[in-house]
Amino acid sequence: MIEPTDISYEKAVLIGLITQYQDEEKSNEYLDELEFLAYTAGGEVLKRFTQKMDVPNPKTFIGTGKLEEVKNFVDAHEVGVAIFDDELSPAQQKNIERILQCKIIDRTNLILDIFAQRAQTSYARTQVELAQYQYLLPRLAGMWTHLERQRGGIGMRGPGETEIETDRRIVRDRIALLKDKLKKIDRQMEVQRGNRGSLVRVALIGYTNVGKSTLMNVISKSDVFAEDKLFATLDTTVRKVVIGNLPFLLTDTVGFIRKLPTQLVESFKSTLDEVREADLLLHVVDISHPSFEHHIDSVDKILEEIGSADKPTIMVFNKIDAYEAEEIEDDDLMTEKTKAHYTLEEWKQTWMSKVNGDAIFISALNKENFSEFRKLVYEKVKEIHTTRFPYNNFLYDEYTEED
Repeated sequence: MIEPTDISYEKAVLIGLITQYQDEEKSNEYLDELEFLAYTAGGEVLKRFTQKMDVPNPKTFIGTGKLEEVKNFVDAHEVGVAIFDDELSPAQQKNIERILQCKIIDRTNLILDIFAQRAQTSYARTQVELAQYQYLLPRLAGMWTHLERQRGGIGMRGPGETEIETDRRIVRDRIALLKDKLKKIDRQMEVQRGNRGSLVRVALIGYTNVGKSTLMNVISKSDVFAEDKLFATLDTTVRKVVIGNLPFLLTDTVGFIRKLPTQLVESFKSTLDEVREADLLLHVVDISHPSFEHHIDSVDKILEEIGSADKPTIMVFNKIDAYEAEEIEDDDLMTEKTKAHYTLEEWKQTWMSKVNGDAIFISALNKENFSEFRKLVYEKVKEIHTTRFPYNNFLYDEYTEED
């Protein structure tokens, strides 16, 4: 009999800034996401702290008065970790740690920690380890203070090598080793991609936790891990899918996120190669999320960075079953109608109408509008296939699928 286990969450506080580039609404939105990240990593958020500043304090990120307020709360509630919404410099991290006397991590470190938990294959673990070492290298100062220098003695006199220098050298060697290892794996994966033949390649892309893996499971009848947590999928999964008489390859990729650490973009370059080499992108959007438009912008920005912004794309607006528009009472003359009050039909009349032919509204969980989704994907893949093989009579002229 399996014994019931208690999951203990680490007590945490969140700290963010309200700046000229990030107003209060956006700051709260980022902290909501940071709280979900903290929960995914195993943290329980007790309180959020925000401060209005033009630019972050170069020494302590937030002002000394606000830091004192955070310290009082941390001491009173025995908080184990303080999580900052932006990346901290090594000096800021060291100074804050000395004042708060608890673990200090920033958004980048938190995402790296989740990636380390989620990495299953040797390839994903290597990518995460490389990103962690690249993040760690400039932050080694102050981490090893128990020895001033290595032990002296015969043959060890002279300027010597301080322990921090030894650690830096070890980390640099490890980074070089991991980069070599990734190059070998990249070559292997390139061969694998080449061996997949001339089938049309379709990639699922989108923000993290929008339902890509659930959609992958439904359309490919496979069993890819899916969970309502950020970065549930870290390893790229490729499945052969057949719609009607047309086979193609479907790839489930790692989810994107705002303020994605540069170390991760670099480390996961070959994972993003699956997106680069795709013939068609299915951009999955969680339309029930209040900030789904910002999510679309974040994904488009990363696609631009990797040179895939011009690829044929179908916008898949998922989770229509969870979408609820805010209502305004008939006698309410004060409330101004905003996007939060739009129904799905009203959304379709906005900028979405410009991509109407290449957009579909579905629920992957309940399979709503799923036959229309399959038909749209079929038509797009068929178009690419017939362009690539103009004399291929593999396809029928017309195809209708019975439900």
